[in-house]
Amino acid sequence: METQPNRPAPRRQARGQAVRREILRVAARLGVAAGEVSVAKIAEAAGVYPNQVTYYFGSKDALIVESAFLAVLADARRLERLGNAATTPEAFRANLARAGLAMPSTPQLVQALVLAGRKPELQALVGTGMTLIFRQSERYLERVLRRRGWVLGEAVATEVRRFWAVVLGSGLITNAGFSGTPGDIDLPGILSARSPGVQEAARPATGRLG
Repeated sequence: METQPNRPAPRRQARGQAVRREILRVAARLGVAAGEVSVAKIAEAAGVYPNQVTYYFGSKDALIVESAFLAVLADARRLERLGNAATTPEAFRANLARAGLAMPSTPQLVQALVLAGRKPELQALVGTGMTLIFRQSERYLERVLRRRGWVLGEAVATEVRRFWAVVLGSGLITNAGFSGTPGDIDLPGILSARSPGVQEAARPATGRLG
């Protein structure tokens, strides 16, 4: 009689997934991208053994990348709530720009991206993470446009990628030691949401950097 391959019991699988999620959640909260949080500290905060961290993620570097994206996705949901509170396109653009450039998770993701740039084995995680950010943002923007009746000067996907490129680019510049402020980058001028029939304002070729 042919035997079936051994498979983890569903309950064991669910428990493993819960442990992995908790490790990831704790790592995102602790901001492990700074490189100052040890695996032992993460394990202690998550209530697991240190070897479980490496078991579920393979390495601390992989955990750094995944947790950074988790932190940004959480901040992106807070941006969405601020956008929902806006009743005009101008307020919508201003709310997203102000909050986007001040996201506490941006330095964490910037450092994770720099790390992944040096380690090819992490780059697939970056691709997955950026795809999640883009999809979440595109779905949100499409809902806002339908609900408010606003239009864009660009395709939704283009608008979303431009927004995140500026947010992460500003974080990279800050990480490199630039002493400016979020106000030095004209993100509201880069976003294009507007009411139908209103001509799109001229868009700056680049952000204002000081």
